[in-house]
Amino acid sequence: MDNVKVKCYSGYTYAERPMSFTLQNMDYKIKAIEKEWLTPGERHFLIHTGDNKLRQLCYNEINDEWLITGPVGD
Repeated sequence: MDNVKVKCYSGYTYAERPMSFTLQNMDYKIKAIEKEWLTPGERHFLIHTGDNKLRQLCYNEINDEWLITGPVGD
């Protein structure tokens, strides 16, 4: 997992919906959120990016940090 900077929509709580992210000085727009789920202390999102890759974003509430895995299936 790599650390990543994420821009997200936050309504009643932080990190409700990621909109874009920066990884290794490259900006990526999130085209679609395929799935989202919660685990204790974390929010997970399975996303499609503008480069048609499927990736998993995870917001760790305890450490206040975003992590990313993927592309999924590569």
